Amino acid sequence: MLTGFLPFLVFMAGGFLFALLVIATNWLFRPHHAGRMDERTYECGLDTEGPTWIQFKIAYYLYALVFVVFDVETVFLFPWALTFKSAGMASFVEMVVFIAILVLGIWYAWRKGAFEWK
Repeated sequence: MLTGFLPFLVFMAGGFLFALLVIATNWLFRPHHAGRMDERTYECGLDTEGPTWIQFKIAYYLYALVFVVFDVETVFLFPWALTFKSAGMASFVEMVVFIAILVLGIWYAWRKGAFEWK
């Protein structure tokens, strides 16, 4: 019975040993002393100008949220489209309801002005 799990155990042991090898290599080749340059504020290779704490516009988050909604919609729509012929009418009605809820959400966001860049 153990022979069925042997490839899995070998794969897991190899992955664990690889992770340990990467950590050990990083520890061996890292700099072992901190200098003055390590304590400075660093942003994209340049010294920061002005305050480093800034607030982001909520529009960035709203665009990201809308993207996630459509990404999840694609994840659900693609498998459904592949099995459309064998899924039946109930599956079609459920998908129409799902798309209607998403369209309603987009309409609401549009009416609230979430897609306007100000």
